[in-house]
Amino acid sequence: MSIKEKTSKLLENRFGPAFLATLLLCSISLLTRIALLIYSAASFDWSVLNLLKVLFIGLFYDLAAASFAIIPIVIYLWLMPSKWYGRKFNKVLLFIYFFFVVFTLIFNAISEWFFWEEFSVRYNFIAVDYLVYTTEVIGNIRQSYPINSITVGLVIITALIVYFLRSYITQSTINKSTFGKRTKAALLLLCLPVFTYFCVSHKLKYLSSNQYVNELSGNGMYDFGFAFWNNQLDYNTFYKTLPIKKAESVLSHLLQQDSASTFKNTSRNINNPGAENRMNVVLISVESLSAEFLGTFGNMQHITPQLDSLAKQGLLFSNLYASGTRTVRGLEALSLCIPPTPGQSIVKRPDNHNLFTLGSIFRSKGYNSRFIYGGYGYFDNMNEFFSNNGYEVTDRSALKDTEIHYSNIWGVADEDLFTLSLRELDQDYKNNKPFFAHIMTVSNHRPYTYPEGRIDIPSHTGREGAVKYTDYAIGKFIREAKQKPWFSNTLFVIVADHCASSAGKVELPVDKYHIPMIFYSPGHIAPGKFEKLTAQIDIGPSILGYLNFSYDSKFFGQDVFKMKDTDERAFISTYQSLGYIKNNKLIILDPNKKVAAYKPDFTTGSAVTIPLDQKLINEAISNYQMASYLYQNGLYGFESKKK
Repeated sequence: MSIKEKTSKLLENRFGPAFLATLLLCSISLLTRIALLIYSAASFDWSVLNLLKVLFIGLFYDLAAASFAIIPIVIYLWLMPSKWYGRKFNKVLLFIYFFFVVFTLIFNAISEWFFWEEFSVRYNFIAVDYLVYTTEVIGNIRQSYPINSITVGLVIITALIVYFLRSYITQSTINKSTFGKRTKAALLLLCLPVFTYFCVSHKLKYLSSNQYVNELSGNGMYDFGFAFWNNQLDYNTFYKTLPIKKAESVLSHLLQQDSASTFKNTSRNINNPGAENRMNVVLISVESLSAEFLGTFGNMQHITPQLDSLAKQGLLFSNLYASGTRTVRGLEALSLCIPPTPGQSIVKRPDNHNLFTLGSIFRSKGYNSRFIYGGYGYFDNMNEFFSNNGYEVTDRSALKDTEIHYSNIWGVADEDLFTLSLRELDQDYKNNKPFFAHIMTVSNHRPYTYPEGRIDIPSHTGREGAVKYTDYAIGKFIREAKQKPWFSNTLFVIVADHCASSAGKVELPVDKYHIPMIFYSPGHIAPGKFEKLTAQIDIGPSILGYLNFSYDSKFFGQDVFKMKDTDERAFISTYQSLGYIKNNKLIILDPNKKVAAYKPDFTTGSAVTIPLDQKLINEAISNYQMASYLYQNGLYGFESKKK
């Protein structure tokens, strides 16, 4: 019997539509995989073995996704009586079903393309996370892409495909089958998703050292489902651990450079002799500002003239690395000064009130601590988190319509955010309150739109224009701040929340976490460069150290101005891979209690496997394990929670 005859026989079976739906899913997934492979050809590790992995492991995950996708049609085909199954209304329902199936599969393929273009991975935790904020995400899609034209095109293409398949769709209606026979087949088909859920591992695709090979071997729909059900990862369950006393001992050794006092968990006293330097502090975290955008780091596009000028006038941190790949990870690192815990950021987790934050420290010193955001602060749980952790929150709702020059779905233009910020800071000065203000920008984000006439790159033309506009807005803010009576006693800290892209050939490409930071305060800070390896979680303690503050600390971060060369380290992560950089080595902790060691290239992001270094592994485990332990047990509060 030929393949065509076998296929025809399967389609004539009562469950032929389920087979056809599976065939469509696998076919469109294969075409999507090929398209993404061609797009990523330069980064793909080309070999026959890798191509076979992509095709055959990819097919395996396509079938795994199909086992879930066909559940509704299997149930329908099982329960529909034979006397009705051959009628016209049933054929109409099958056409409607397949129109929906084909439209969804093509829409998903296009969505995967755009997601891959942005992140160079299949759907993951980020995709699931954004579903919570449908207003912003749908708005961003509408403002970034010609969604109406795409939708019309999809409808036409879908209609043509369904018309072409019309005889195959209804082929099963010509045969009758008994309920008992259908039951046996249905139960067998419905067992497949149960088997997939319990027996198929998400990790089967991770068989290559090349990240693109691994990602192309997956299926976006399956990966989305996995991320949806596993958006919280318990550290002790999934990662390598140490006895908690051992982890605490390792941390004590690492952090005692801060203090000679009694150490419990991470609690210790930071004692800086002499008078405190009670300057105002303005911390600007800039959306998606990779170090590679700045001329200071070799960029030749001249898109950051203001920041390049400030870098020459202030202290430039040239070896700083972001904790993660999302804004919430940057906010977590800057406020909590804690290594990134696997899964969801603490900013968005339950029971995250009254934590030990930089804002709480400043408030305890008599400062007014502020978080100022250009969008609506309900996004990513920012209002809830910051308002319950030592900050007074101000977002775009504080601006009148007449005060907004431009806005998109993410928020107001950065120049309007800074105008709002100046107003709030002026009020603090008028009330004789020293202030700490954390300002979060939004303009350097797709759809990359901003007011026209500000820079020489038209709005909505790409990332470079958005970077240059944000640079313009920061320069304008600093010039206007110079006219304020509080300027001469203010420290400005400008830093990225994360890089613009986290994609690379390896699991954690270190170059995709390299971010800039500038300490700027004319008359207080001499121009220069700070070249020691610095973690994003070190920024808070270093600000406090510069101000010569003494305080009781729980921070995992350290004052880099007092840091010994042997204490240099950094933390980088995705939502599940936890990286620890030290001594030019990269330790990666992964689920299933996996540990690997690499020698990274800080310029290209590539890495080669090296023998395991147990001392560094213990340090990595201790930091990440203790971060999860303290949060989960209520021990990272500004005043420890009692349970």
